[in-house]
Amino acid sequence: MKFLISMHINPAVLDALTDEEKTAIGDGHGRFIAELKESGELINTQALVDPSQAAVVTVRNGQPVVTDGPFLESKEFLGGFYLIDCENKERAIELATRVPDAAIEGLGVEVRQVMFYDGQLEA
Repeated sequence: MKFLISMHINPAVLDALTDEEKTAIGDGHGRFIAELKESGELINTQALVDPSQAAVVTVRNGQPVVTDGPFLESKEFLGGFYLIDCENKERAIELATRVPDAAIEGLGVEVRQVMFYDGQLEA
């Protein structure tokens, strides 16, 4: 079963961390990625730039409209994700507890099963 482990970032929380804490987060992600690769459960992982660099695209009356910046005004944003393939939701949750962000108050880690991929409907 495929699951998306998404990391929701609050810049104020990250800004309040010490350099050592920030380094520990990065090192923790490195270890987590290595573990997922070794277990064969990692499909992909990506980190995203700050939402201020985003472009929002809509189509109205057949014409594209592009605006700069985030779609929603909120203090949290999607900072990155792990796409994994594991046995079940319980295993996905177990893996998510190892994401360094999960141990920091004010940051969020969400687990959601992938419903549709490569033409396959799973959920």
